Amino acid sequence: MKTKEKEIVTLKRSLLLDTEDKLNKQVEMEGKSSAYYLSMASWAEMQGFTHSAQFLYDHAEEERGHMLKLFRYINEAGGHAIQPEITNIRQHFNSLREVFELILEHEIAVTKSINSIVDHCFNVKDFATFSFMQWYVTEQREEETLARRALEIFDIIGEEGIGLWTIDQELGKLHSNTADQ
Repeated sequence: MKTKEKEIVTLKRSLLLDTEDKLNKQVEMEGKSSAYYLSMASWAEMQGFTHSAQFLYDHAEEERGHMLKLFRYINEAGGHAIQPEITNIRQHFNSLREVFELILEHEIAVTKSINSIVDHCFNVKDFATFSFMQWYVTEQREEETLARRALEIFDIIGEEGIGLWTIDQELGKLHSNTADQ
């Protein structure tokens, strides 16, 4: 791109290039989250955990929505949102509990990524993006709380006997309660 063209592009944007890069990495993370949840949903459904599968299918769609929200923000701020390549998504799991342990681990990683973006925006005084990202900060607190609650259900009920069936039922209720809010 010629210098004159770069100057024109720079005038049309309020988003710093390094902020755009960080947001595009978050787009990729949200896209991978959606694919990850979709894979988990398929596995759960094949194992007969229909309520857990529905919880995960809905969560996959929610994560896709998070990705699109970022995607649109980047473009509206004069940047260029990039469709991420989604690869290396795990397809098989050892147990339903493992699925939800991985979810909590993943959501904590997403929280750290979002916090890093928020910190960056504050430091470069990009208060519009800082403000936009507050929705994600709040959303991540809810995501982590939900994942922790799901694991608590395993601990409270136990997985012996009809425990897994009961856990699947309770995860469906947990999903219903959060979907209604």
